[in-house]
Amino acid sequence: MASSDELQTLLQYRFQNRDLLLLALTHPSVAHEQGTSIQHNQRLEFLGDAVLQLVLTRFLYESFPGYGEGPLTKARAQLVNRRTLAEQALRLNLGEYLLVSRGEELNGGRARPSALADAFEAVLGAIFLDGGYAAVHDFILEQFDDVLGELKFLPNLENPKGELQETLQAQSPAPIEYQLESVTGPDHNRVFECAVRYRGEELGRGKGKSKKEAESQAALAALEQIKKTKDEPAPETGAD
Repeated sequence: MASSDELQTLLQYRFQNRDLLLLALTHPSVAHEQGTSIQHNQRLEFLGDAVLQLVLTRFLYESFPGYGEGPLTKARAQLVNRRTLAEQALRLNLGEYLLVSRGEELNGGRARPSALADAFEAVLGAIFLDGGYAAVHDFILEQFDDVLGELKFLPNLENPKGELQETLQAQSPAPIEYQLESVTGPDHNRVFECAVRYRGEELGRGKGKSKKEAESQAALAALEQIKKTKDEPAPETGAD
């Protein structure tokens, strides 16, 4: 296992109780291999998952007061899915610091996304126990800063075209039109660009590996523009 000092430098957090960090990095395979009652990181992962959900839920709740439970829940689910958490662990190089069994090592366990995601949540649990809520709150927001900075609006993340239709047709029954603007790139790596128009006005454009994906991205761009327009202050009128 690499030096815990190196990892704490990467985490930008210094543990008062280093045993908590060690526990967060101990994969269950160690206990299974040795057949003893060695503690491992699953309990800390359980705690870290709850802490992560709380911190991100509060962030979303305070950042998007105009949205209801549905969009907020979907946004949170995207932030805390296993792939995203494994990516966070990779950024911190957690795999290099995991304590795994010999068998797990031979089977590439250090790079296994599930192990990385679990270790990341376990580290959050360890920071919470070591430094309290304020410490883990700041750590989480720092780690998710890039992702959270991109959350300018919260459309229906699973069906942006459906949400755009619902939003616009509340104003007028006029049809929404998606138009393929271009297809570029070689046959094995095509990029489609689509525009979405409503009552003769282009609302947004999007690109994707398929026409369907490009249309979804165009709908997302249109939803963002609509939200931005709604948030802009009304122009001041001069005195008569």
